[in-house]
Amino acid sequence: MSTDPPWQPLEKMPCASGPTLGSGVIRATPDDFQVDEILGFEPDGEGEHLLLHIKKRQTNTHWLAGQLARLAGIPGNDVSYAGMKDRHAVTTQWFSLRMAGRPEPDWGQLESDLVEILQVHRHRRKLRRGALRGNRFQIRIRDLSVDREELVRRLTLLRELGMPNYFGEQRFGHDYQNLALAEQLFSRTKPHMKRQMRGLVISAVRSQLFNQVLAERIEQGSWNMPLRGDYFKLDGSRAGFADEPEQSADLSRRCQLQDIHPSGPMWGRGRPLVSSLAAELESKVLLDFEAWRHGLEYVGLEQERRPLRIRLHDLAWYFSGDGCLELSFFLPAGSFATVLLRELVDY
Repeated sequence: MSTDPPWQPLEKMPCASGPTLGSGVIRATPDDFQVDEILGFEPDGEGEHLLLHIKKRQTNTHWLAGQLARLAGIPGNDVSYAGMKDRHAVTTQWFSLRMAGRPEPDWGQLESDLVEILQVHRHRRKLRRGALRGNRFQIRIRDLSVDREELVRRLTLLRELGMPNYFGEQRFGHDYQNLALAEQLFSRTKPHMKRQMRGLVISAVRSQLFNQVLAERIEQGSWNMPLRGDYFKLDGSRAGFADEPEQSADLSRRCQLQDIHPSGPMWGRGRPLVSSLAAELESKVLLDFEAWRHGLEYVGLEQERRPLRIRLHDLAWYFSGDGCLELSFFLPAGSFATVLLRELVDY
């Protein structure tokens, strides 16, 4: 008999706004899905690293990093980037290259119909994963089969109330293969697994536990409002604070204003930051995931919190002449555009 934990794929988890309203097609062409990476800092203007801002089209991030290393004559490990970007899209992305004592190459050799160098700056530090403020998206949905008035009402609701901060299906690999490998990674035999794959599996497991909790909070209607014992994250900040019962009225008001958001667990070692009803809910949801929880603790991760909701105050839309829905919005680093899309249509 299988002992696999009873995890749910994202497609079976509840949407916060209700069932999808119809269907549509995304990524019919790369131009239909455009992403601009927004750094969380300004380049220093000096230092041993080069920051390159690159526009790429139908280009894999790993492949481009390799081409940059080859042209600069540096090891691949001296090229870094803040986040992966989809190949089937038009994206701008930042890369850093450690160029200590090396002449700057002719970047024009890299340019083509698929790659364009937008900016080059000196910087003192290596660009690290997650060192972004976020991403700005421009997305076109074609072949809509949906009531337009209902769609506008749904978009207005999302802009007013925010969207659930699920991890998107990209986090879990093709057919959720990264989760399927978790049993191997956390087994006593601990078979050899390449470092990159190991990191992907650990990230997928941690993300799935968060998604399980968020799905339950949506089912209970508490994903965007305080639950006793919650830990809250400040909007647009990594800072947070624990629930204080004497401030319950103020917490409800601040949640309505989207000044703060309830949070869910990013599992690791240490005592959970929630208590009371929030702790009871999370313990119940994650009860059957003991092996995963212990595995995440064993590899050294610490307890963290992630907001259950993302604010969409700048969400904008219009319908083009050919009937396509054009969306533009900003998401902080680590949030997924496809999670917004699944609140609207099956794509």
